[in-house]
Amino acid sequence: MANNIRIKQVRSGSNAMRKQRATLEALGLRHHQAEVIKEDNPAIRGMIRVVAHLVEVEEVD
Repeated sequence: MANNIRIKQVRSGSNAMRKQRATLEALGLRHHQAEVIKEDNPAIRGMIRVVAHLVEVEEVD
C-alpha cells in the first residue's frame, strides 16, 4: 500500500506566479485553507516543490 500525504494550502495563491497558481489547481487546491490527500510519488513531490511556500505537507496512513 502506497503512502499518502495531506497537502494544505496555508497561503493565498492569488498573487503567485501563473505557474504556481496552475500547480495549486492541478493539486486540487482551489482556495485558502483547502486540503487534499494525494498518493506520495515523485510527480506530486515535484509539484509540491513548486508551491512549497504556499502549502504544508504531512504524511498520513
